[in-house]
Amino acid sequence: MDNHVRIAELQQYIKDGIGIDKNNILFEFEDKDGQTKLEVITINPNHKQSFLYHTEEGKDKIEALEKMLDYVKKTRLQKNSYTIQWSLKGEEKLHTSYFRAANVMEALKKFYHGREMATVNVFSVVLNPIA
Repeated sequence: MDNHVRIAELQQYIKDGIGIDKNNILFEFEDKDGQTKLEVITINPNHKQSFLYHTEEGKDKIEALEKMLDYVKKTRLQKNSYTIQWSLKGEEKLHTSYFRAANVMEALKKFYHGREMATVNVFSVVLNPIA
């Protein structure tokens, strides 16, 4: 199979598995030291902020995407769900964001990815009950 076709196919499977509007999911690749790093970023259209969904590495884009797809398939079963309530500094509007993570620190790492800590106020981080 053509590599571009396989990459597009894997990205589509990942988007389908995440379960949000496909237009609000970004794939960022970075080649470093012979490895390909993949970050999947989600965008919340309500408050126009982006958050890290997950990071994977592989020998190339296809391997990184295959690992990400495996993560997407397993995450709903193996990760806890957290709710973070926050606001941008200087604004009064309270926002709520949801994350799948192994623990509170991982949830906060995903929340703060790509932003300065001083730009947001976090009011609460809550482990959601198991449904």
